Amino acid sequence: MKIFLCCSAGMSTSMLVKKMQDAANNQGLECSINAYSISEFEPALAENDVCLVAPQVKFQYESFKSRAEQKGKACGLIDMMDYGMMKGDVILKQAVELYNSIK
Repeated sequence: MKIFLCCSAGMSTSMLVKKMQDAANNQGLECSINAYSISEFEPALAENDVCLVAPQVKFQYESFKSRAEQKGKACGLIDMMDYGMMKGDVILKQAVELYNSIK
């Protein structure tokens, strides 16, 4: 499973990506997790299964979700509290559930 987090510059989510990767490793899940800026959405979508949109760019969520669904991919909005508290395990669970919904 390939997951990408979409945020304003692609950098603010790097700590969250690490926490999610740690959670995946602890759970024995094989997945690739990366962060990209909103300007990189289209190429990132082509290479990944699940997009998680960071709260600071939620204004793009409906557009991104629509484009993801057109390509058979999943897209979700990260909860602001989970993002702020860097709950990598909770956000990883959201990504897995989204992935399972498109299979």
